[in-house]
Amino acid sequence: MLLRCAFRLDPAPGQRMALARAFGCARVVDNAAIAARERARAAGEPFPTAAVLSRTLLTEAKKTLERHWLGEVSAVVLQQALRDAESAYRNYFASLEGERRGPKLGAPRFKSRKDHRQSVRFTANARWKLTETGRLSLPKIGEIRVRWSQPLPCVPSSVTVIKDAAGRYFASFVVETEPATDAERLPASDRAVGIDLGLTHFAVLSDGTKIDSPQFLRRAEKKLKKAQRELSRKQKGSKNREKARLKVARAHARVADARREFHHQLSTQLIRENQTVGVEDLAVGGLARTGPAESIHDAGWSQFVGMLAYKADRYGRTLVKAGRFEPTSQVCSACGHPGGRKPLNVRERTCPACGTVHDRDHNAAKNIKAAGLAVTACGAKVRPGPVPAQREEAGSHGIRTGARAA
Repeated sequence: MLLRCAFRLDPAPGQRMALARAFGCARVVDNAAIAARERARAAGEPFPTAAVLSRTLLTEAKKTLERHWLGEVSAVVLQQALRDAESAYRNYFASLEGERRGPKLGAPRFKSRKDHRQSVRFTANARWKLTETGRLSLPKIGEIRVRWSQPLPCVPSSVTVIKDAAGRYFASFVVETEPATDAERLPASDRAVGIDLGLTHFAVLSDGTKIDSPQFLRRAEKKLKKAQRELSRKQKGSKNREKARLKVARAHARVADARREFHHQLSTQLIRENQTVGVEDLAVGGLARTGPAESIHDAGWSQFVGMLAYKADRYGRTLVKAGRFEPTSQVCSACGHPGGRKPLNVRERTCPACGTVHDRDHNAAKNIKAAGLAVTACGAKVRPGPVPAQREEAGSHGIRTGARAA
């Protein structure tokens, strides 16, 4: 299984300048590739191939006075920029033709030098390496200090150097894990859990455990508003405005980092303790357009479920997603009696069939767990697919048949 491991970098001032040069050259090559394709499209000609772009935009351009400075950075960085543009167009056309899952993608756009997030990628051809002292050695940049938080499971195949909006540098390594080693780290378990995600409580488990919502953004709202007000009062283009922008970006980065750490710790705990994990497949995009949109974005449900998915795949666990239209909070988890839809302010209900008093979220978590156990037991779908109606049952056709029979 391929994973990405990111670690903080501490480049020296000279290395920061070299990285800025690499970011700029990669951006210029990427924009030139998009411009060449757009010119071909406007002229009704076929798109230039990657080999043609590599020859004209790199090999020949380095010999000119206008682009001779492209030779100051690693050639692998420029080649990867061309590959990124090629991949962007390939994904765009696949999205247009319906071959790519997910939301529709727009056409590739030009990158601006004012973008606050920059990145370059080094593959094995660049001959980058990790030194014996734990530093990252990059061609034409030097040895950069890395803040290691854990050892890498294997030798990485590539590394991407990223500068985020807050001015921080990261090295993102692509590593491949061994299934046997991962299985030894987390032995098989006989436990199962259902998770009901919410806003009052971030998660309610089927065993009755309620995990409070940290509300990282809500707690930092006062500081964020103050920093944003200070930014709005600075003159555009001034150094003070750039300082204020960094202050806002760092405040948002602290919120995002705290939320991500919370999701990692909780998802790892649930995957470690349970063999089967059931969770509801929420339409977060639709819910985020409702009244509590800010709280929904603050909770980060999609990021949390994504962590559960890849960790379950890595450690041999089973993640079951209950359908978003399943009435998990309406059906009695004790006897299965459908209680009907209830307003959101009704947090407890008594089953009219068996008299069991249910907490709304706890009852939903139990039903999600039952759905997960059903799937793992027989491999059935949580919600059966549509079944074609018989001819004598299809709408008005049956009425006409009955009229003829009469």
